[in-house]
Amino acid sequence: MTPPKRDPNERLGAHVSTQGGIQTAPDRGRAIGATAIQVFTKTPSQWKEPALSDETVREFRRCLEASDLRTVVSHDSYLINLASPDRGLSERSRRSFIAELGRCRALGIPLLVSHPGNYITDRNLGIRRNARQYTDCLRKIPGDVRLLIEGTAGSGTALGSTLEELAELRDSIADDVRERVGFCADTCHLYSAGYDLVGDFDSVWERWDAVIGLRHLGCLHLNDSKTPFASHRDRHELIAEGSLGHGPFRRIMRDPRFRHIPKILETPKGDDMVTNDRRMLRRLRGYARTSA
Repeated sequence: MTPPKRDPNERLGAHVSTQGGIQTAPDRGRAIGATAIQVFTKTPSQWKEPALSDETVREFRRCLEASDLRTVVSHDSYLINLASPDRGLSERSRRSFIAELGRCRALGIPLLVSHPGNYITDRNLGIRRNARQYTDCLRKIPGDVRLLIEGTAGSGTALGSTLEELAELRDSIADDVRERVGFCADTCHLYSAGYDLVGDFDSVWERWDAVIGLRHLGCLHLNDSKTPFASHRDRHELIAEGSLGHGPFRRIMRDPRFRHIPKILETPKGDDMVTNDRRMLRRLRGYARTSA
């Protein structure tokens, strides 16, 4: 159960399993002591789109209402590539992303994290394709679900490894839906992409504010990194047990600019899917309480 003295503004948790159905996720969040969770609303490595029954939606909403969770975030499928030059993959990705937005709307999940696509051949054309697809999908599913584009580590032809590229992608989305578009910052991705959260924490966020605007930051993924600075590799590690160490996470947990922003762990789970998350959440809350 949530301790009674917990910060009422806290939105801190982890990505949790939905094995057994999406309605099981709130109880898994409760089991680790979370005040926020992230979920997949479908199997992320398969194209099959599940149909949500009215009973499932009601049960999810009931379990969420009965929990201590203040925020739920969804993450889209790993297969989706809205920047692809391949027409078949592009159309399949579009249908899948529209379905994801629809499930979020039905479940009452307000935030959908999405990796920008892989441009494959031409970066500028990739950004235009990605923006056009995001625009079309958001128009197809009107409402309050907010898209959060997640920055990447910079491997291969993935878009979104620089702040300038993220800003360009958002600016290329049509005016009528752009206000529904924000960003998710992943600490591992930022550090691996060459933004030095360890040695120059303040400058990274000053640069973010200048290029993107902190007002558009809708979620933080808190992950340490198994690889060195500017490795351009996406390998998550437990908090304070990788190349970032404890410093950036302590700063984030004590910075008033990030107080209301959902903070989600995507760190290694371990054998029982619970113990590591509980331990990491205790560690992060400790950083919030102390300056040591």
